Amino acid sequence: MKNKYSYVGISFIILIFGIWAVPKIVEKFQKSDLVTIGRVPEFKLTDQNNKVITDKDYLGKVYVVEFFFSTCPSICPKMNQNMLLLQQEFYGNPKFGIASVTINPEYDTPKVLKEHAELLGVKHYNWHFLTGDREYIYNLAKKGFNLYAGADKTAPGGFEHSGLFALVDKEGNVRSRRDQYGNPIAFYDGLDDNGVKDIKEDIKKLLEE
Repeated sequence: MKNKYSYVGISFIILIFGIWAVPKIVEKFQKSDLVTIGRVPEFKLTDQNNKVITDKDYLGKVYVVEFFFSTCPSICPKMNQNMLLLQQEFYGNPKFGIASVTINPEYDTPKVLKEHAELLGVKHYNWHFLTGDREYIYNLAKKGFNLYAGADKTAPGGFEHSGLFALVDKEGNVRSRRDQYGNPIAFYDGLDDNGVKDIKEDIKKLLEE
């Protein structure tokens, strides 16, 4: 009888554990509450190591996209510094990446971008500084990501662009949280401490998907 009751007790424990564990396992593989904004546009550019990088290289990774230029005297230094905070937060995680796309490719050659990355202290192997044809990049920014970028002689440094970050999930979808009214924010403010805090939290969510 003792053995019989022992088996019953063990079976009961297993049943209780199963009831507790299954929802946890299911929860791990469920999508987060972040909204899908759209598919990331296809791109093919060259990084600071003269390596061709495409959107396909980022599949399986959660990554952040910014448009900047190395000689920017206004918002880019702040954007790059906030990207460094993301690097620090997710350093060593092979499922995280950053794509920093220059909007001044005539000046920002791979060599210049490599020097810029070294000056910033870039260490994450999935942080690519990307350059290519100017019109191709402008179309990628404006039509692909819906983020403004263009030459403007009246703007500081001769170029105007958005200070927003785009967040992309492992499947190549642009994702975002909702605002207090339930509307998708679409992009994250790369110049604001709260924007950086929000994107950190949401990167973690996407890494868990």
